[in-house]
Amino acid sequence: MIENLPPCPKCSSEYTYEMNALMVCPECGHEWVPTEAAGGDPAVAERVVKDAVGNVLQDGDSVVVVKALKVKGSPSGIKAGTKVRGIRLVDGVDGHDIDCKIEGFGAMQLKSSVVRKA
Repeated sequence: MIENLPPCPKCSSEYTYEMNALMVCPECGHEWVPTEAAGGDPAVAERVVKDAVGNVLQDGDSVVVVKALKVKGSPSGIKAGTKVRGIRLVDGVDGHDIDCKIEGFGAMQLKSSVVRKA
């Protein structure tokens, strides 16, 4: 089965392959997200994540929790106003699209609808 995969945009190698949602070039090591149509705008394929008030979030941003959250296994949840630094945007489960570490709780995922950009 021969697939028509696009050549590498960096070195034009024809030996590209798919790895999950990425395209990879084994010759130069370049990785990229393929666009829907050849020559399409790469910004269209990029996902936009907005916080509770509509600000666009990016990796590395600091956010503030806007409402109290219950945490399983913890007697006290996360209080409103808790600041979270250095978030990472991910394709999470059930709308949890922020991966972060919260002091006192550790690593967890949050929904962008319960935070605002700091």
